[in-house]
Amino acid sequence: MCRLPLPALAALLAVAPLLLPEFTITLLNYIGLYAIVAVGLVLLTGVAGLTSFGQAAFVGIGAYTTAWLTTTWGWSPWLTLLVGLALTAMIAFFLGFITLRMGGHYLPLGTIAWGISLYFLFGNLEFLGGHTGISGVPPVTLFGWELKSGRDFYYLIWLVVLLAIAAISNLLDSRVGRSLRALKGGTVMAEAMGVNTPHAKIVAFLIAALLASVSGWLYAHLQRFVNPTPFALTQGIEYLFMAVVGGIGHVWGAVLGAGLITLLKQWLQDWLPQLLGQSGNFEMIVFGIAMVLILQRARDGLWPVILKQLPARHEKRQVATAEILPKRPLAAANSVLLEVHEVSKNFGGLVANNRLSLRVAAGEVMALIGPNGAGKSTLFNCISGVAPATDGEIRFIGERIERMPSRDIARRGMSRTFQHVRLLGQMSVLENVAIGAHLRGTQGVLPAALRLDRAEERGLLAEAARQIERVGLGEHMFDAAGSLALGKQRIVEIARALCSDPCLLLLDEPAAGLRYREKQDLAELLGKLRNEGMGILLVEHDMDFVMGLADRVVVMEFGEKIAEGVPESVQRDPRVLEAYLGGVD
Repeated sequence: MCRLPLPALAALLAVAPLLLPEFTITLLNYIGLYAIVAVGLVLLTGVAGLTSFGQAAFVGIGAYTTAWLTTTWGWSPWLTLLVGLALTAMIAFFLGFITLRMGGHYLPLGTIAWGISLYFLFGNLEFLGGHTGISGVPPVTLFGWELKSGRDFYYLIWLVVLLAIAAISNLLDSRVGRSLRALKGGTVMAEAMGVNTPHAKIVAFLIAALLASVSGWLYAHLQRFVNPTPFALTQGIEYLFMAVVGGIGHVWGAVLGAGLITLLKQWLQDWLPQLLGQSGNFEMIVFGIAMVLILQRARDGLWPVILKQLPARHEKRQVATAEILPKRPLAAANSVLLEVHEVSKNFGGLVANNRLSLRVAAGEVMALIGPNGAGKSTLFNCISGVAPATDGEIRFIGERIERMPSRDIARRGMSRTFQHVRLLGQMSVLENVAIGAHLRGTQGVLPAALRLDRAEERGLLAEAARQIERVGLGEHMFDAAGSLALGKQRIVEIARALCSDPCLLLLDEPAAGLRYREKQDLAELLGKLRNEGMGILLVEHDMDFVMGLADRVVVMEFGEKIAEGVPESVQRDPRVLEAYLGGVD
């Protein structure tokens, strides 16, 4: 996240009302109101990957709550702000619980549905004034200063904008922020690292909704009038448009997008009727064309384009030292860590695993080998909770886990890598590996937003740095993970798994894509982990790598175990030779 000098910006904003005309101040007020909503969309859509077209409805909840309570019951605007936030949180939690379970195109369609529903609800409730709305909303008083004019209200709006930017920036630069960013890598990876993905989605959804509600509260007291029109679906689409144009993954992009769209809309509404000789919503046509061009030429928005034009800042980056995080007690040597008993996994009529059994002990490397399609990765998914077994028992440190979600299994000391690398390419190697330490921290959203989690954060990043050095990638610590070769990305995944302090490590084809020397280094690292008492279960196709490292080997074919034993005996087994080579001859 790019951190602009907030004090300098705050100083510029402070003197603006003294220098600018009334019309420009009005535009800045609206830019600020829109930016607050767009900052929430950066978190929800740009970071967490959850597309919402319904944010205007949450703006309406905040606006209508304060308008009705202040005009009908005479409540203080500041009290209605709290009531509006509470009401928004309850409604957002309910809507998020329903819609966030959906994936793909169903989620944005769901947000469109409830966005339209809330808009019509505002317009059809008589006590809210119907489509006429509510007038006579009282001004806000701040420390005895009555904010009656737009010039007065300007300071409050932009104070909220700066606070929102600071809070979201702090949040993203934290353990909670990494868990939210992990959602874009897929729930499978995030859950395997211990992230409670339903909770993380709800957190992002609630924060975005609450920011929209604050914007609505400000809007109601700025306008002193509320009706349903500004909270329609078209405005929700416009909010998303602002975030995308500015830079959906950047908090400052939200401000840029809000400013550009607001100014362009105003100018186009003035110019286009004169140019075309008739009035109409022609600016929406221009916005549609602009959106297509931006998505083609600058998919990440305009803010990253601007950053590339600025002189590069060469900073000496290093990770602050911190105390070593507490480690879980090691299991007794040769004690059974994992026991798979008669496990089957069916996909309809297809039997991917059929009555498989194996054991992995502490201080042991077991290899799971077999031809492509033998069911090795499916068994990994059953063990790690990604795809629950159809039948059979799986025990980890004596506890049955076959029906546990991945995050609960990870909490007990199991970590894994993936056959197809699951890293967040634009994040640094350090940040990717730090996701693995998610369960080793405890600080939540509020401490992160207020930057009260710095001591814990130093410890988590220092642990990630140690694991990166441990696997031999120290020189790439601050590089984008997506810029590394595939083989090194696999090593990053191992470092991320080690960062969770596991007692059992599941490695899915860890040597794929590595050069000879890199494979030797990996074998040396895994040998050290074994000597430290860690259990390792790995899937691998490189037989030289397997036979030189594994203590025991299990061979699978067509979902069944056909051999098990030490590498030397397995290599001579006729059934293994038949499966791999077509026969002993």
